[in-house]
Amino acid sequence: MLEATELVAGYRDRSISPVEATRAALDAIDAYDPAVNAFVLVDADGALAAAKESEARWHAGAPLGTGDGVPVSIKDVFLTRGWPTLRGSALIDPAGPWDEDAPCVARLRETGAVILGKTTCPEYAWKGVTDSLTYGPTGNPWDPAMTSGGSSGGSAAAVGLGMGPWSVGTDGGGSVRIPAGFTGTVALKPTFGLVPHYPPSPFGTLAHSGPMTRTVRDAAALMDVLTGFDARDWSAMPTLEGSFLDGLHAGVAGLRIAYSPDLGYVRNDADVDAAVRAAAEVLAGAGAHVEEVNPGFADPVEAFHVLWFSGEAKMLQPYGDLDDLDGRVDAGLLRTARAGATFTASNYLDAIAVRVALGQLMGRLHQSYDVLLTPTLPLPAFPAGRDVPEGWTSPDWTSWTPYTYPFNMTQQPALSVPCGFTGSGLPVGLQIVGARHADDVVLRVGQTYQAATNWHHRTPALITEEDPQ
Repeated sequence: MLEATELVAGYRDRSISPVEATRAALDAIDAYDPAVNAFVLVDADGALAAAKESEARWHAGAPLGTGDGVPVSIKDVFLTRGWPTLRGSALIDPAGPWDEDAPCVARLRETGAVILGKTTCPEYAWKGVTDSLTYGPTGNPWDPAMTSGGSSGGSAAAVGLGMGPWSVGTDGGGSVRIPAGFTGTVALKPTFGLVPHYPPSPFGTLAHSGPMTRTVRDAAALMDVLTGFDARDWSAMPTLEGSFLDGLHAGVAGLRIAYSPDLGYVRNDADVDAAVRAAAEVLAGAGAHVEEVNPGFADPVEAFHVLWFSGEAKMLQPYGDLDDLDGRVDAGLLRTARAGATFTASNYLDAIAVRVALGQLMGRLHQSYDVLLTPTLPLPAFPAGRDVPEGWTSPDWTSWTPYTYPFNMTQQPALSVPCGFTGSGLPVGLQIVGARHADDVVLRVGQTYQAATNWHHRTPALITEEDPQ
C-alpha cells in the first residue's frame, strides 16, 4: 500500500498514474468493504473521471496542488456538493439540497484530490464507536468482529485497508484518535481552528477536523491541504506559510517529553501499559529527555458531559420532543440528550470554568515539556455493535476514552500513532499531545517514533498477498 507522498512522487516521474492508484483504491473497497462496512457512498465513475483529469494535468506538468490525484474519502458529516450528508441518521432528508462543500472538501477539490466517497459514522458522530440504526456497525481491519472505534471509524477502516491513503474525520472527544488507536492507523486532532470547520458543529468548540492516514508523513502532507483559511468558520486561523513536511525529519534530540502512563486516574490493560512504556523508551533512545509525570488534573468527564450532552439535546431539538424520537434515533444518543436537556446555563458555565482551568494547567505543563505522551486508549478494541465492552460499569463511551476528551476541552493538538499489539493481535495506540499551535512538534515526535519502529508497516489479515494497492 503506497503512501500519498509516494503516489505523488510516482505521478511526477510517471512511474504510476492517478488512474492506477484510484483503481487500486476502488479494488480495495470492493475486496474489503463488505467485511468492515467503511463506506456509505462510493462514486467509482466520478472518481475515475477525476483521476483521468488529474493524469492529464500531471502529464502536462500542471498539477493543481500537492494532493492532485490522491484518492481520499470523507467522513459523512462533511457537506459534499452533489452527495447527501446524512450523518448516520434517518432524521435527515436525503433530497437535500446538497449544493455546498465543507471547507475540507473544498480544499481537497482545489488540490485535485480524487474523492472516492463518504465513510460511516454513528448518528451525528455522537459516540466513540461506529454503528447506527441506518448503516449498522463498522468492523476493525484486524478483526471485523471488533469495533473500529469512532466516531470516524469508517475513515480509519478505509485507510487501514488501502481504500485510499487519505481520509478526513472529525474529533469532538477523540473521534479521529480513538479509531486510529483501535485500527493501528494515524490520526491528528489539530489545534482548534487550524483546519476550518463549517457548518459549526453542534458540539461547538470541542469539535476539530483532521487527517486520518497510515503514516505521520501522510498526515503532515494532508494537513498542508486542509489548513487553508475559510471565512465561513469564524474561528479559522490564517493560512500558514511553509509546509508541515518541513522539519518533519529533524528528530527529537533535546526535546522535553512528559510521559504519563495513566494521567493519575486511569487503569490500563497490561498490554497497553507495556507498549506505551516501550514507546517512551524509543523516544528516549532517539535523544529526547523523557520524564514520567502526573499532569495534575482530575478526570474532567462530568464537565465534558455537560458540554457534550447539551450539544446533543440542541442538535435534536429541531426534530420535536425527545420523547417522540424513541426508536428513530440511537437509544444511547436519546438517553444522553435527555440528560443534556436538564442542564442549566449555570451548569454550562461551570463546565466552561473547568475547561478553562484545564487549559491553564496544560499551558503551564508545556512551559516545562514540549509534548505529553499517554496511551491513546486504555484497552484494545471490543466487539462491534456495542457502546462499551460487555460487563462494563458505565453505559457511557467516555468511560473507556479517558485519554482523549480532556484535550478537546483544551483545544491542543493530539496525534495517535500505532505502538504495538496486544497478545490477541489488536493494535495499541500512543497519543502525543502538544501545546496549542505546536502541531509541527507533535508531528515531528510521531515521525521520529515511526522512523524507529515498524508497527505502521504491519498489514491486517484481511489484506492478502494479492494486495490491490
